[in-house]
Amino acid sequence: MKNTLRKLYIGLIFLFLYAPIVTLMVLSFNASKTRAKWGGFTMKWYLSMFRNEAILQALSNTLIIALLSSLTATVIGTVACISMQSMKRRNRAVIMGVTNIPMLNADIVTGISLMLLFITLGLRFGFMTILLSHITFNIPYVILSVMPRMKQLNPSIYEAALDLGASHIQAFFKVVFPDILPGVLSGFLMAFTMSLDDFIITHFTKGPGIDTLSTKIYTEVKKGIKPEMYALSTLIFVTVLVLLLLVNKTPSGKKKLRKR
Repeated sequence: MKNTLRKLYIGLIFLFLYAPIVTLMVLSFNASKTRAKWGGFTMKWYLSMFRNEAILQALSNTLIIALLSSLTATVIGTVACISMQSMKRRNRAVIMGVTNIPMLNADIVTGISLMLLFITLGLRFGFMTILLSHITFNIPYVILSVMPRMKQLNPSIYEAALDLGASHIQAFFKVVFPDILPGVLSGFLMAFTMSLDDFIITHFTKGPGIDTLSTKIYTEVKKGIKPEMYALSTLIFVTVLVLLLLVNKTPSGKKKLRKR
């Protein structure tokens, strides 16, 4: 009885998680524009999506901003972790507490605050303001991922590398960086995901004439979301699913999962 209830509980969880996605995928092949009835199977929305310049531009903006902001935030966050590790425990705890505030803060507060800052500085709203905003709210997530790896690092190894004749840069990239690399990669992926998913902060800091996927979908909600968006969402989901399957099937991916 317990096993049956456990399986039923897990099944309900997966149902609530993936039923909306399956519905979206089915509607992306619906020939009818209305979501109320099935008009037959078609691939025309996928073809129409690749011809829609507005959607492709929004997708391009989203990917470029996510990549640039996550790379920049990863570098800044990693350097910040290295600097904090050399501080005293009390000072490090204070800075970590301040760093965690943006993650606990409401996105709407962060978005309005950044908007007011850019207005005060006289910056023109557009691509750069979105990029700066994404870098700002991504840094704490990188620090949160890298800092645990820094705490596990043995400082004697770095000192031993210096004693053996390595320069500070060589000792860092050959001794320290390989040990913190998993944290750096997880921080990068977290920042990339948060940037792709963000809407509120982007909405407050974007200028006219530039859209990401989230803001593009928001503007279309008032008029009705086009079926091309269903097709794009389906492709994004399938791409992520394939990448996860490939990573899990590789020998290195299996070893990582076993270690965890």
